[in-house]
Amino acid sequence: MTEAHSSPLHVASPELKQEIITDLVTEKLSIAGIRCAACVQLIEYSVAQLPGVESFRINPLSQKADLRWHQDQIDLKRVIQSIVRLGYAAFPANQSLTEFQQRSKKKALWRLFIAGFAMMQIMMYAFPAYLVPVPSIDGDLTPDLDRLLKLASLVISIPVIIFSAVPFFKGALRDLRHRHIGMDVPVSLGILLTFLASVWATFFGGAVYYDSAIMFVFLLLGARYIEDMVKSRTSAALQVLTQLPRNLVHKVRDFPHDRSTVQVDPSTLQVHDIVLVPAGEQMPCDGVILEGSSECDEALMTGESRPVLKQVGDSVIAGSINQHSVLIVEAKKVGQETQLAHLISMMENATLEKPKLVQLADKHASRFLIAIIAIAIVSGMVWSLIEPARALWIAISVIVVTCPCALSLATPGVMSAGIGQMAKAGMLVTKGLAIESLAKATHFVFDKTGTLSFGRLKVVESLWVRDQVQDEIDMQALCLRISGLSAHPVSKAVHDFNIEHLSRPQQQLASNFAFSSAKEFPGLGVEIQCNARVFRFGRLEFALELSDTNWDVSNEYDEKTISVLADATGVIAVFILEDCLRDDAIDVVRELKQMGKQVLLLSGDRAEVVRASAETCGISQYFSELKPDQKFDMVRDLQSQGAIVAMVGDGMNDGPALSLANVSIAMGQGAPISQSRSDCLLMSNRLSDLTFAVKVSQFSYRLIQENLAWALLYNLIAIPAAVIGWLEPWHAALGMSLSSLLVVVNGLRVLRLQPVAIALQMGGEGN
Repeated sequence: MTEAHSSPLHVASPELKQEIITDLVTEKLSIAGIRCAACVQLIEYSVAQLPGVESFRINPLSQKADLRWHQDQIDLKRVIQSIVRLGYAAFPANQSLTEFQQRSKKKALWRLFIAGFAMMQIMMYAFPAYLVPVPSIDGDLTPDLDRLLKLASLVISIPVIIFSAVPFFKGALRDLRHRHIGMDVPVSLGILLTFLASVWATFFGGAVYYDSAIMFVFLLLGARYIEDMVKSRTSAALQVLTQLPRNLVHKVRDFPHDRSTVQVDPSTLQVHDIVLVPAGEQMPCDGVILEGSSECDEALMTGESRPVLKQVGDSVIAGSINQHSVLIVEAKKVGQETQLAHLISMMENATLEKPKLVQLADKHASRFLIAIIAIAIVSGMVWSLIEPARALWIAISVIVVTCPCALSLATPGVMSAGIGQMAKAGMLVTKGLAIESLAKATHFVFDKTGTLSFGRLKVVESLWVRDQVQDEIDMQALCLRISGLSAHPVSKAVHDFNIEHLSRPQQQLASNFAFSSAKEFPGLGVEIQCNARVFRFGRLEFALELSDTNWDVSNEYDEKTISVLADATGVIAVFILEDCLRDDAIDVVRELKQMGKQVLLLSGDRAEVVRASAETCGISQYFSELKPDQKFDMVRDLQSQGAIVAMVGDGMNDGPALSLANVSIAMGQGAPISQSRSDCLLMSNRLSDLTFAVKVSQFSYRLIQENLAWALLYNLIAIPAAVIGWLEPWHAALGMSLSSLLVVVNGLRVLRLQPVAIALQMGGEGN
């Protein structure tokens, strides 16, 4: 929705202020078709040059743009048209891109299919000419049949040139219009010159190279289609940021005189408004509780693994979840002023501050793009003086033999194979740059709750104080019944524990208990009356209020959660709970250390809990009770010291640090906002898959280096040979195709890696 904003300029009168407010408007746009940082720079520069545009900034990860413009100088339609003319699609952010993306995917698949089908047919026609050439060059192929095969190849090539190869031609034209030489320029030159020269040779004599041109198109389209498929699999995660809960807010009409509510959009809330927050809903603002008592789950914001008791006068945070009872809250911060909005802003800024690394293949290929064209032109001019009949073909040979197909495929081929293997093991890579960053990472930073630990409480020990035989009530069955009355995480954990350990008759007995009264005290526990006896289940101090007895808690339980069942005579049962470490946490830390990585633990949880987890895992560097901005600062400090940081987390409080890290990994069950800002999603929630992903990335990165080394070596040998005239165009085309095939096949070696055999494979590969 378009909304007005005031100008930061000083104004002299209310009338002028009103005019400026009305003039300057904002809008969010969705941009489709962005493939790299160069696309972002091109669009931003072009739109910024339009008269009336105040600012235009694209987030390359979410592919959303923030636009501010003066509506009396330019309209939104013109801005969108300027983006479309660049070859991209633009829509208001509230419109779905699904239909557009489906059409684009369908068209890309048709381009690939036509190129592949044509390539197979043309290969059949070209094969006889390679084996039995025409009699003029000592072959057995008759001139009529040779002409027929050439004409057939021409006819089949036309759909590829006018349809399948169009994206490369459009990209080249766009680059040339904006005085930029990108990869599409030599690619298009190679395709067009090879095709046009082959057309000339078809009618006026000479060798044709339709097969090389069409194979070139097919290989490049295949690599691009695979890349788009990977992006589409992660589009849902990247869109989560714009889909944060927008439920209507229950605004109290006139508290305390009139407690009735009206539902309003959260964006309309103002400071000092009174809102009612039912159990199970998120806080729409930062505020103070005026009435009610409940527990709020702030894990996504603070990292605290346990719900926090909130009473009258306590502060609440936007985005936290009210778990039990209705709360009436006075808004203190709303909209962009809340801690939630501040977190999102930090993540957006961190994303844009993240170093814009260019893919290794693009960096190497770009150094040759202009040089290739220059060398071809100079070679053609020189040969026009030496042997004019060979000048054009030598120029074509130079362009074709050095056409950066191998360089273009060196990285995507390996990355797609590596991404596929990691996906099979439960690691979804959302950004291709993660392969390189994960391979080079020197420091692995872990969150605790939900990352090294499960993020949910579990009973690790139970102690029954009362002699069950001497009691007229089966206390274990009673405890099962009471713990099932509350949705509190502690109660749920005890309830699950009792179900697992109680016999079927006891479970049946529990379901038959009749309580004369039952009441839950938020954040404290549950009180019930059964057979004229009162029982309490919950926190120790709450349960012991029924009696005058005390219960000394052992120091060994300081780092754990305790829940108690008691009556008027004292404690009946004690349950010890903790947020247990994942089964593979210790092994993962050990493996990372064996790889030479530094491992750190950054958590918002209590000091004693973090210390216990770190010592168990063997992590010597750990920090507790950290706020999101403190995690952010610590990651930034590590990077300033030269560290390449891999951050693993699951909570919203990890979002800023995840965005800043060189490679960020979010747990699959983690907060959607953290997932949307991460380079990788550990969908399996198995930390062992993280170490496999590190090894795959290391092997993939080494294969990329091998492919680039081969592509560069090939060019260093092929360029002089083509310039001297040792290579005919068909030699050049064959060499280009073989070099491309080599890097693709080399990249497929990643597919041999399997989680169960990774150590053996890596050892065999010498890694």
